[in-house]
This record gives sequence, C-alpha cells and structure tokens, in this order.
Amino acid sequence: MAATPPPPPAVPAMNSPHFIGIGGAGMSGIAKILTQRGARVAGSDARESGTVQALRALGATVHIGHDAGHLADDADCVVVSSAIREDNPELAAARARGVPVVHRSDALAALMADRRAIAVAGTHGKTTTTSMLAVALRALGLEPGYAIGGDLDVPGSNAEHGGGPWFVAEADESDRSFHAYAPEVAVILNAELDHHANYASLEEIYQSFEVFTGRIRPGGTLVINADHEGTRELTARLRRAARPDPAIVTYGADPAADVRVVSVVPKGLTSEVSVAMADRELTFTVSVPGRHYAHNAAAALAAGVAAGVPAEKLASALAAYTGVARRLQPKGEAAGVRVIDSYAHHPTEMTADLEAVRDCAPGGGRVLVVFQPHLYSRTRELGAEMGRSLALADASVVLDIYPAREDPLPGVTSALITDAARRAGADVRPEPDRDAVPELVAGMAAPGDLVLTMGAGDVTELGPRILERLAGVPARTTGSEE
Repeated sequence: MAATPPPPPAVPAMNSPHFIGIGGAGMSGIAKILTQRGARVAGSDARESGTVQALRALGATVHIGHDAGHLADDADCVVVSSAIREDNPELAAARARGVPVVHRSDALAALMADRRAIAVAGTHGKTTTTSMLAVALRALGLEPGYAIGGDLDVPGSNAEHGGGPWFVAEADESDRSFHAYAPEVAVILNAELDHHANYASLEEIYQSFEVFTGRIRPGGTLVINADHEGTRELTARLRRAARPDPAIVTYGADPAADVRVVSVVPKGLTSEVSVAMADRELTFTVSVPGRHYAHNAAAALAAGVAAGVPAEKLASALAAYTGVARRLQPKGEAAGVRVIDSYAHHPTEMTADLEAVRDCAPGGGRVLVVFQPHLYSRTRELGAEMGRSLALADASVVLDIYPAREDPLPGVTSALITDAARRAGADVRPEPDRDAVPELVAGMAAPGDLVLTMGAGDVTELGPRILERLAGVPARTTGSEE
C-alpha cells in the first residue's frame, strides 16, 4: 500500500462537457454538480425521465436518443460510463474530432479533488450509506457536496455541489472505477464476488479493494465491517501489512468492533438502533427497516465521527434520513395491500430485504415478490442463490432477465432462478409478459399482504400499476419499447 496515493488522472477542462447517458444515476449527479458550478452542460439519453427533466430545469441541454449531431462544436470533453459502447455514434464522433473522452469516475474524482472526501465502497449498501451520511451532514448545517446512486426525495436529488468542506460519494467497484478516488475517509461495507464480467474470482475483488484502500490520503481513516467474511479478510491483510496509514475503525455486531451495534429493534418501517463506541452508547432511529440498514447507519456514524463530527450530534441527525428511491421505498397501499420497491439484485441484498419486510408485514400477512433478474452474467453465476433467496417469500413472480449493457448468453434465462427456487420449496412462477404482472399480482394479493417489486432494472415501474389494479383501475399496457 503506497504511503502517498498517486494523483488522479488528469482531466481536461469541463466547461462545456457532453454526457452520453446523462440520465444515468452516476452520470446525472456529475452533470448536476457541473451545472451548479457554472458549466454549460449538454448530453443525451435513451429516453425521457424525471432526472432528465430536472437537469433541463437547471439549464442543461439534453437530447433524447443518440446521434453524432448532438455533439456540439464547443464541447471540450465527452463524459462516458463503462456502459457506453465504442460504437455509440456520439463517442465515435468525439474520437474522430479529437475531443477528449473522460470516464465518469475521473470526472467525479476531479470534482472531489479540492474537498475532504468520504468515499463509500462495498458490494452492497453504498447508496443507502452514502445517502444517510449526506443527509445527516446536511441536517447539521455542514453543507456537504455529495454524489450518490439514487434520488433522496425527488428526481435530480442525487447530487449537490455543497458549500462546505466535505464531499460524500459512492465508490463503485464494479469496473474498478473507485481506484480514481483519493478520500480522506473510506468505508468498505462488504466484499463479495459480483460483476462477473469484470472480476473472475474473489481474489481479484480483494486485490481491487486493496488498491482502493491504498488511495486513502495520508493520515486518513478506513471504516470497515467487522462482521462480513470478505471485509474481515481485507482487514487482516491490511493489518499484516503493518502500514501506519490508514487508521482502521471497525463497526458491526462483533463484540470487538470499535463501533458496536448493540441492538436493532424493529418498529414497523423504522428501526431503533443502539451502538456502543468508546465510552458511550448512543440510541437513534433509522427510518428504514431491517438489520442490514441499521448496520449501514452504523457505518455512516463511524465515518462521520472519523471526519470529526461529534458522535451525539451525528447520531441524532441520522434520523433526518427518510430513505432513498428504490431502497425499500414505500410506493403506496390499495385494497389493504402495501407495495414496496427494492433495488436488490444480488442474493445477499435480496435476502436482507426479504428479511426486513418480513418484520414489517402485519400478522398473518404474506410477502409476495415480483423479481426481475439483472444481467445475464450475474444470473449465470448467482441464479441458484437468487432462487434460494426467493424461498424466503410466500410467493414470487419472476420476469425475464433485464439485460442492461449485456448481450444474451447461451442457456442463461430466468429458469436458472425459478428452478432453484422450486428446489428450495418456493412458490414461484415465471412470467415473461411484463404487462401481465399487475393483473396477476392483484389476483394473488389479499388484504394484509405486502408486495415487493425487486431488481435493478425497470421492474420499479410495475409498483404503481399493481396499485392501480388493486384499486380497480383498468389494466393498461406499456408497449414493447419499455
């Protein structure tokens, strides 16, 4: 681990940047911050969305669809994510014209370079933990800058320039882009094998996180989970290296953790969390259910304290967090049935969210899941585990795989999940027709039940339609373009 992290890659001026896929969770946040800093932001996205509209309201120029003609003559750089393919016409035009191409992570690193950065990494929980910390710091009047992977309350609320010294950001390991950051405080929530297109083994995951910890600024702090097998391995490796930096602070239920989660008491869709640290015990409310989210709050508390925020004030301020879009987000209730939306798409996340909502379901009420697998590569490697996770529900409907950036893989279908779920004793049925799901689920549900729409794709759009059918509104179709 290097004593002094190397500087981030040089980034050209971003006075007139063009974003390809500007409506994406990570890209839109950077675009928003640049507009707040006075840049003339332009870009394109595949379709209209609330996020696109919010960017336009800030003054950004956003085109729908991808075309070389969208790239303005005065664009001084083009910002892309790993999801943008080389044959994208706007990217091809930029390369032909010699316009610098900047990866999203390098753009974000440049925005954080003059701030005291807190970077939150891990296979699961990054968006929630980053959001909790950003909201708490904001509630304390510290005006943090932040960039997170989900909206706090309304579209476009996933980022803010902020006027204070701190900047809180998600650190995405999926494509190793978090190696661009040099935080003062880093958080690692967990480390599991995922993103199989980029990592061939768990050892590669460990090596990637070790590089990330080597990027922590001299005198900085690493906050790391004491309970998770992967993070315990990382902690052991770092301690064997016997480097003076970074300082290591552990959190979790482990009796030896520096920030120890003493208890998590479910209270409907909230939890009362008690943690012990140093010579004190603090109790505060977390406005999302489940032990998984309570531990995210403990990580946020540990990171904020490492940054110098008084523990008592930060614990109280964490109550200001009321959730983030798609992280066990209540969508409404109709005919006595509640609908909640979950972004969970990895078996560990699926299990955590199913256990959390089980505690929220009224006595006798069932938990019904509409699950949409995300990525062919993930389904190939983890489909059996996903199926076993669905056995925690009373009944599940499984959609076809949401491909996102991937092309189909031979033999990889949702049947890998449904077959494993049935072997685990689950009541599960496949449904390739997304438009048929609202009617199907409305027919399955009874008063007192809870419906969970789950997955990282467009399954989120089904929640409102299920509520409509429960309320007796006639069925509608969306068309194949969705």
